[in-house]
Amino acid sequence: MSNDYYRPGGFGGFSFFPPVIKNLLIINGAVFLVQMLSMSRFSGAYEIIIRTFGLMPIASGEFQVWQLVSYQFLHGNFSHVLFNMISLWMFGIEIENYWGSRKFLIFYLLCGVGGGLLQLLLPIVLGMPQAPTIGASGAIYGVMLAFALLYPDRYIYIYFFIPVKAKYMILGMMVLNILGIGDGGGVAYLAHIGGALTALIYLMANRDTNFSISNLFGIQRRNNSFGSSQRNYYSSFTRQEPDKSNDVEDARYYDINEKTTISQAEIDRILDKISKSGYANLTEEEKRILFEASKRMK
Repeated sequence: MSNDYYRPGGFGGFSFFPPVIKNLLIINGAVFLVQMLSMSRFSGAYEIIIRTFGLMPIASGEFQVWQLVSYQFLHGNFSHVLFNMISLWMFGIEIENYWGSRKFLIFYLLCGVGGGLLQLLLPIVLGMPQAPTIGASGAIYGVMLAFALLYPDRYIYIYFFIPVKAKYMILGMMVLNILGIGDGGGVAYLAHIGGALTALIYLMANRDTNFSISNLFGIQRRNNSFGSSQRNYYSSFTRQEPDKSNDVEDARYYDINEKTTISQAEIDRILDKISKSGYANLTEEEKRILFEASKRMK
């Protein structure tokens, strides 16, 4: 089966609900429930929530620094929170599993802050009208752009049956957001763009993210994703035959003694390490052990 089709991984520590994403889903859902209860029973309380924790325009005199983070956990309606949380899960789980939970959380919040800053500042420069902003969309667009840059040729199924490569789908969404600026439709397009720009800066500034512009043009670097020849056994749980064109060191990586004893305790330790700090921080020996374990469980 081709690894160009997007499907969440499922071997051991590669969870369908890694810790940060699971907690973000729970927190956003709980906050939205509080919003809805306050709206239906205490309308005054709902307004206080928005004015205190939503991202208020600087000119309103009600802006507070913490709002750059808190606004990310408020949503306007059910479809708003549903779309954002589905997108977070769909595009974020592989990134969190690969980077580790701490790094992913920092990245997610930074994208939200970056989106909030652009939403606050650019309208002042352009003389555009401003309104309170709520929603995780800035952070979500950052996650989506990161997915498109790290896994550009993965297929995403639009409406569940139209396959589009991630790089084209996300690029199209960004163009629509740029075209939508200033249309007065109540959508925080600048926050979306700011979140995506923050993600791009983050990826370019962090060499260990395995990001390369060349990925977008079909020139794939080895080992840039779980879809690579050495890692696809984690996402599909099938063995990938070694590439005969690889160098001697790579050949030694695959030509290992399959009779080596691998204890369950050792596997559990490695999976715990993946959960805490991501696959990228495993040693070559630990990767070898997981590869052996996956072959023996077939």
